[in-house]
Amino acid sequence: MRSKVAEELRREQVEEILEMTPAERIARIREIREFGIELYMAGQKVDRDTAIRTIRRERQSGRRYSRCMIESLK
Repeated sequence: MRSKVAEELRREQVEEILEMTPAERIARIREIREFGIELYMAGQKVDRDTAIRTIRRERQSGRRYSRCMIESLK
């Protein structure tokens, strides 16, 4: 069962994003990214460089090599 309130909120968010210019969208993404990094830094009690390095490393863990990469290693 879906929430009518959640659906309405989602529709409003989509409309808001569609009304933005591309530059405004990019600025919004950067703000969100910065907020995420700040949250990670506060939660893990690390500096900015360590936070970014750790996040990048975690994003890579568990990823598989592409087929062309595997074939080039043979």
